[in-house]
Amino acid sequence: MTSDGAGEERSRIDWDAESATFDDEPDHGLRDPAVRGAWADRLRGWLPRGPADVLDLGCGTGSLSLLASEARHRVTGVDLSPRMVALARAKLAGRDAAFLVGDAAAPPVGEQRFDVVLVRHVLWTLPDPGRVLRHWRGLLRPGGRLVLIEGVWGTPAPDGTPVGVSAERLTGLLAPLAADVRVDPLSDDCALWGRKVTDERYAVVAVP
Repeated sequence: MTSDGAGEERSRIDWDAESATFDDEPDHGLRDPAVRGAWADRLRGWLPRGPADVLDLGCGTGSLSLLASEARHRVTGVDLSPRMVALARAKLAGRDAAFLVGDAAAPPVGEQRFDVVLVRHVLWTLPDPGRVLRHWRGLLRPGGRLVLIEGVWGTPAPDGTPVGVSAERLTGLLAPLAADVRVDPLSDDCALWGRKVTDERYAVVAVP
């Protein structure tokens, strides 16, 4: 998935193999009604009110895509893992949704096609997040928005590099790209994660 540093460690994960148990994590599968409801509530605040075209990058098994679809949005999901994509297609069968195998950093979609680019826990794995953000901005229609859910997790890498991307760093990268940037802290919302967390978790909504 990536090429250096902490990202290189992530690239060695076999996401096809991980797909079999991926939804066992409370915030991945959203099987607990309380966790599912918490994410649905958050998405209502981050996504447009009316039906919109949403690009879910690094969509995994499609749990957030399903919530967006249930809110009447049209969804395109992209993931590097064919098995993840197969699970997402099954999860959203019969809905106005399409799923593609591809790299989230350079998804196989056209420019200025989407009202929202939705990305959860992906940007931190990429070696050149500034370049990737510029590319994602180009996928938006005028008036569109980036919805980026990220954080800093666990212990630092051996070289001291944080595992994740801080809100401060991400807002700095977005400053030259977006006129309106809002940060929503998420660490204190235990319902999102199915447990109490102590690390930094947040969402950024950025409108170029």
